[in-house]
Amino acid sequence: MEVIAGMGEILSALLANDSFELQSVMRNNPGLWPLGLVVTLVGGALVAVLYKAVPLVEKHLEPAVMVVAYLAIGYIIFSGVVQRFFLDGQPPWSTTIPPFLFLVMTWVGCSYNVKLRTHLAFAEFRKASPRPVQLVLLMVDAVLWIGFAWIVIVTTTQESVRAAANFAIMLGTDNVLQWWFLATVPVAFILLTARVLQNAADDLRRYRDGSDMIEAAVIGGDA
Repeated sequence: MEVIAGMGEILSALLANDSFELQSVMRNNPGLWPLGLVVTLVGGALVAVLYKAVPLVEKHLEPAVMVVAYLAIGYIIFSGVVQRFFLDGQPPWSTTIPPFLFLVMTWVGCSYNVKLRTHLAFAEFRKASPRPVQLVLLMVDAVLWIGFAWIVIVTTTQESVRAAANFAIMLGTDNVLQWWFLATVPVAFILLTARVLQNAADDLRRYRDGSDMIEAAVIGGDA
């Protein structure tokens, strides 16, 4: 009952749009981690449904975010260097915004590489294993990825709420809040969970169909 009550308190504070109250409620709340697991699984499932319903989003969402973030980083750094040496000095935020944009690019890119399965997977060893062993290993991958996403979503959400409650401002700016960037991390891991669920469904289908379950992954390739 304490877990359910704790989850209700968090949801009430979230709906009230009060970051101070939400930060207080989340502290030592027994419902935090169970609610985080629900958000991870339900959020990932909903995104997977969206991907299936809108193939254009499924194909281009993560690459578009990565490219935009990368170009923004390059532009800010390049213009900052030009302003520093040839004009009247670079803006103070030109050294603080790019690391946070890199944060966005990195974790959304992590989701994309889970889709491509370009993470460390010992594919040669797995190909030599019997099909039931291959399925078990792939399901273990899925469980580990979901567990990892669960931990990241809960912890980074706490950090985002803390930054919002304290009105943490990006250094060198007057009104750009840190939590705007920090909140992209749990969102990215919900996207990652969707990719994990897609992969798990594909693996089960291949196991039933008798088709190859382990495919060679190419870094920088497409799926």
